[in-house]
Formats: sequence, structure tokens, C-alpha cells
Amino acid sequence: MSDPLKHECGIALIRLLKPLEYYKEKYGTAFYGINKMYLMMEKQHNRGQDGAGFASIKLDVKPGQRYISRVRSNEAQPIQDIFAQINERINTELEEHPEIKDDVAAQKAQIPYIGELMMGHVRYGTFGKNSIESVHPFLRQNNWMHRNLIMAGNFNMTNVFELFDKLVELGQHPKDMADTVTVMEKVGHFQDREVSKLYKKFKAEGLSKMESSPKIAEQLNVAKVLKKSAKDWDGGYAMGGLMGHGDAFLLRDPSGIRPAYYYQDDEVVVVASERPVIQTAFNAPFEEVKELDPGKAIIIKKNGKVSIEQILKPLERKACSFERIYFSRGSDAEIYQERKKLGHLLFPKIMEFIDHDIDNTVFSYIPNTAETSFYGMVEAAHAALDVEKRNAILAGEGKLTAQEVEDTLSRKLRTEKIAIKDAKLRTFITEDSSRDDLVAHVYDVTYGVVKENDNLVIIDDSIVRGTTLKKSILKMMDRLKPKKIVVVSSAPQIRYPDCYGIDMARLEGLVAFRAALALHEDRGTYDTVEQIYKKCKSQVDFKDKDVINYVKELYAPFTDQEVSNKIGELLSDNDLNAEVKIVYQTVDNLHKACPKNLGDWYFTGDYPTNGGNRVVNRAYINFFEKNDERAY
Repeated sequence: MSDPLKHECGIALIRLLKPLEYYKEKYGTAFYGINKMYLMMEKQHNRGQDGAGFASIKLDVKPGQRYISRVRSNEAQPIQDIFAQINERINTELEEHPEIKDDVAAQKAQIPYIGELMMGHVRYGTFGKNSIESVHPFLRQNNWMHRNLIMAGNFNMTNVFELFDKLVELGQHPKDMADTVTVMEKVGHFQDREVSKLYKKFKAEGLSKMESSPKIAEQLNVAKVLKKSAKDWDGGYAMGGLMGHGDAFLLRDPSGIRPAYYYQDDEVVVVASERPVIQTAFNAPFEEVKELDPGKAIIIKKNGKVSIEQILKPLERKACSFERIYFSRGSDAEIYQERKKLGHLLFPKIMEFIDHDIDNTVFSYIPNTAETSFYGMVEAAHAALDVEKRNAILAGEGKLTAQEVEDTLSRKLRTEKIAIKDAKLRTFITEDSSRDDLVAHVYDVTYGVVKENDNLVIIDDSIVRGTTLKKSILKMMDRLKPKKIVVVSSAPQIRYPDCYGIDMARLEGLVAFRAALALHEDRGTYDTVEQIYKKCKSQVDFKDKDVINYVKELYAPFTDQEVSNKIGELLSDNDLNAEVKIVYQTVDNLHKACPKNLGDWYFTGDYPTNGGNRVVNRAYINFFEKNDERAY
């Protein structure tokens, strides 16, 4: 993606089903779980580089022994940092106590981080400070083992203020209004209530407090806790939790907005945000890594029993399509094919913009995530060229000379790596002109492969803000002196803000939104902008379920291509010599390429939860009132 876009988070959960001695004997180390967690987190580093955290729980420890360990980092390389800390602590203990080198029980008793249950998280901060306090997992502590709670997730809630108020109504005094804290306190509240009910039950049966403890662990109904906790949540989430006594869960939102996959064999239960992460870390076959259905939770009891429970009634499936376009690793078998199809489906439109002149067109891509859709585009181009060659030979009716046949067959598609993304350039001078000049050189180009009469087609996975295109990519491409630059987006026009995990909260940051405003100004219909504002403003006190997305009316008078053409104008500086055209994917083709992930609210404004309409209206109000506050 050419535009820097912060997004998503990644979560990993491991429950070892065998005693630690088993892994020592089979794999040569009692640190098997830690090693696998490191691998899973590294394989999800694409999902978050602002922070990373790890937490573990030891099962069946004696009172007085530490059984919960947690480490978090917001350093520049947070995953490496937390595991460097873990390794240093482990190595120190082994150096100071060489007698425990082969004693797994002693290692478990004396060394932190070793345990049967562990959770890791990689974070992209969607807003606010990237302080260590914002890094997951979060910990809710209590002297009662059953009341300890560790939580981490990939999520955003649209109604965090409402959830905060409900906690206050319950008599709590939350330390923060962040959605992570709010969610954890809600789960913790009902966890506490369930533990208290069980304790009273066992006390009435004549059991002592000590005798009640293992019974509480056995009978604690995690599904019941989650059903009560999540009842009012509005957002996209994959929410993981570890309870101090050893129960664990991961809950997915009822629209399936955020992804979650799991795998189980006789040694481990694993949950992660992406399927290939599990496949790679555990050498698991594709078909054995299951997707967690929307509204369901995978629950792992302390005794190792695993169940899939329906926590919330599933809504219409709106799994995030951006996962397929950009966020998730392209090594997933399904995602790889979907991205290729996105590029393939764009080719007929590309042909229109290059006047079907394949011979005088160079095809390329914006590195690196657009590479797979580039392969799909190229496959379609090869097929089109084969048709042209076949038709030319058939049209000769057997009268072509050998040289003419050879010339026809020798026509090749011209594909090159044109754009080269350099390491981030440090802007050490604050003067605007100096800064702009450095930004313009974030990308470099390959010289000597584009002729002056060539079209240059370059595919990106999405065009969100267009800033990098305007300030860097187009300027660099123009140096090659093509007659036309066709920039292709494998995603449709991003017209609406996201509120479920991606850093796209402001409408005016979206180039499609700015293009629509410019079209209204061109056509003398700019009063529409204020009319939409008044409609949005009139709904401020409505309940979420009654709010209508009136921002759709901004785009309604224009065709997709009219908006695309205006985007091309906005991104083209007057000093560019080449003609610039922008080609976007259609929503219909997006659905064809990614039929299981129909969460298209970025492009259509059809939000999967009620809170989405409130957020988009609030974002529009903020734009009109020149208010820099976030919409959620």
C-alpha cells in the first residue's frame, strides 16, 4: 500500500494440553510453548509494530508461587524486545541454578514465563499515545486466582462511552475510558459475580474456602460470563482472555468483522488472527485450521476440555474485505487466489484506458503488497495478448509468411519492477520545501525500461488518501516520460471512515471524499454539503439503530468513474507531463473475488453494526464544523 495506513492487531493464544515434561522429552525443551509463541507473533508482525505483549499462566502451582507473568514493549522492535527480555530472564535463572537444567518441575517453579497457557499480542495504535499502558495484554489482578483476568484483542468498539457509563451504573470506577479497559472490566465484573455465586453455593454445601477453589475452577461457566459481558458491545472484535485459574477463551464478533482461526490436536490448542500463522508454526494442514464462526467463542477449560459456544446471535456475515485486499498475510491459500482475482478482474477496464495498446504498455506494481494482484492482472493481460495473436494468425487465412507468424508469436507482455520503495528517509530539516522534496523521494524508479510513447500501468492494492501518490510516486513515474500513467487500485474507492480497527476516522483524509466535494463545487451543487450536515446533525440524539448514513448522498449524483476522474485531477500536479488516469475496482468485482468477506463498509457505507452509522455521521459533522476530534 502506498499510503501509510495503521490498522488491525494480531492475537495468538496457546494452550499446551500435555505436561511440560512431555515437550521436554519430545522436542528437547520445556520452552516449547514460548518458542511457538515467538514464531506466531513474528508471523503476525504485519498486523502490528507499535507494541507487543506476552502473558503466561502456570497451572496447579502452590500458594505463594508466582503463576502469572507478563511482559510488554513499545520499543522500535517490540516482539524482539519482549522475547529478548524473556530469554535473558530464562538464561539468568539457568546460569544461577544449573542444577535445574533438566528438571522441568523446578524450571516451572522458579522461572517466569514458562507455563501451559499463554497469549501474545501485536498492536497497531489506531489513535492516542503509543504508551506502554496501551499495549496488550491487559491484566486485572486479584488475590483470588479465579478473579484474575488477562485480556488482549483485535478490536474497536463504536460505543465505548455507552459501555463506560454502564460500568459506572454497576458501581465501578474505571481508571480509563479506553475500550480495552472498558471491555476487560465488563468481563471481570461478570467473572467476579459468577465466582461469588459458586462460592456461596459451595459454602452452603459445607465446603471450606480451600475446598471450594478447585470446584469453582471446574464449574465456572465462561460462556455465561461472555454472554452477559458482550451483550451491549458494538464493534468488530476478536477478544482473547486468560483467567488466573487456567480457563481461556477467544470470542469473535457476531458479524465476523475481525478474523479468528483455531487448531487443535492432542498436544495443543491454538488460536490466531490468521490461518497461515498456525499452519507454519505447527505444520498444520489447511483443512484442519478452522475459522471461528461469528458470534462464537472457543473456550478452553482448565482441565483441557475445548468447546465452541454460541455467545451472541450471528448477524449478517460482514467479514472485513480489507483483510483479503491488504491486511492479512498473502501466504494464505485462499487470500492469495483472491488477490490474484482482484487484479484479473481489473484488466478489461485497464484495456480501455490504454486504448487496447498492449505492445506499448509497461505493467508494474507498487511494492510490496500489491504484487499478488499484479500477478492476476498479468495473467489476464497474457490471456488477452494470446487472443490477439490467435486472431491475427487466423485472419491471415494461411497466407502469412513464416516471418509474419514469428513476429506475431514473439509479441510479449512488458512487465517491469518500476517502483522501488527506499528505507524511510529522515526529514531532518523542518522547512516545508525541504520536507516535501524528501517525501517526494520515498520511492525511486527503474530507469531505461519505459519509452516516451509508452503507457505505464502501475497497480496498488488501494488508494486511500493519495498523499504518497501525489507527492512521490507520480512525480517519480513522470521522470520516465511515459505518455500516460494509469494507476490501478485493486480495492474500490474508499469513501467512508472505518470504526472497527483501522486508522481511517476522518472523512477529509480520504481522497474520494475530497473528489466528491470538488465535483459538487464544479457543478454548482455545493449546497448539498450543508444539507447533508443538517441531516446528520438532526440525528445526534437518535438511538444508533435509528441513525441513517446520510453521507451516501454526497456521492449519489456521480458515477464511480466521474469520482475516479476527479481523483486523477486532484493527484496530478500541473508540472506533470504525462496524462494521469485512475482505475478503481468495482464493488461487484470485489464481491466476486472475495465472496466470503463481504464487509465493504469502507466503499459502500453499509456498516455492519448500528454504531457505524453514528460514527460516519459524526465524522461528517466534525468535517463540516472543522472539528479535529475523532468520531468514536
